[in-house]
Amino acid sequence: MSREAQRFFANRGSVLGTLLICILLATVGLRPWLASKDPSAVNIDYGLTLRGAPLPPSADAPLGTDHLGRDVWSRIAAGAGSSLEIATLATLIALLIGLVVGLVAGYAGGWVDNALMRLVDLVLSFPFLLLAILLAALLRETNLASSIAPVVLTLGCVGWTTIARVIRGKAMSVSRSEMTLAARALGASPARIVTRHVLPNIAGVVIVVTALGFAQNLLAESVLSYLGLGPATTTWGRMLFEGRPYYRTAPWLVIAPGIAILVAVVAFNLVGEGLRDALDPKDHA
Repeated sequence: MSREAQRFFANRGSVLGTLLICILLATVGLRPWLASKDPSAVNIDYGLTLRGAPLPPSADAPLGTDHLGRDVWSRIAAGAGSSLEIATLATLIALLIGLVVGLVAGYAGGWVDNALMRLVDLVLSFPFLLLAILLAALLRETNLASSIAPVVLTLGCVGWTTIARVIRGKAMSVSRSEMTLAARALGASPARIVTRHVLPNIAGVVIVVTALGFAQNLLAESVLSYLGLGPATTTWGRMLFEGRPYYRTAPWLVIAPGIAILVAVVAFNLVGEGLRDALDPKDHA
């Protein structure tokens, strides 16, 4: 086992986060067996009380039912897949933009670096959620409103700035190292230097910012869905949005997705922090 892996698994928070993520992924992968009920099946006749209220948790419905008689546990399991899919796609978009901007700024320096960093500052001047809400509202007016595309594009196009800044700092440090200067003196092209020397030496920080960015996107998607700007598919945020009128009479409708969001976000943050300490311990000595 490498030193990085030893440091990672020596951290109790990292181990706990990894365990929680494994449980989350197992829930998604084994959903047909763990939650066999159709999460979107409306069951007004048997899923509601005689007064038309959601059923409380029972042996047949471990987390109760919602206002349409749908099984909450099945919706939690289905929402895990949707929420993780949105967070994954949004993180990949943000990583692609941030990686390109950060590498170009860090390697080129000079006016290119100044121009790109001013762009980053401009985007950062707007509050993250406020800008995400604005973009999500605009994208909902398109033909993609019913899909996950508006939320994915919104989070991807807003969340790249922090990634770009972190990568830019590391890339700038590596670009001015003796190894890179020697490669440049030998006539290596900028593309070769970036791919052969810069990227491998910043791979650790890329992994860390990706994990932390994933947690941020997971939480941001829940906020957008709670505000009614999320996709029409079943997500944890949408479950919060639909359950908010019943938080007094049927609190399990908000407690269940709320706990799921909390556990998932904490898990990915713990793993991200653990990766940071394991891959770059000198920054936290």
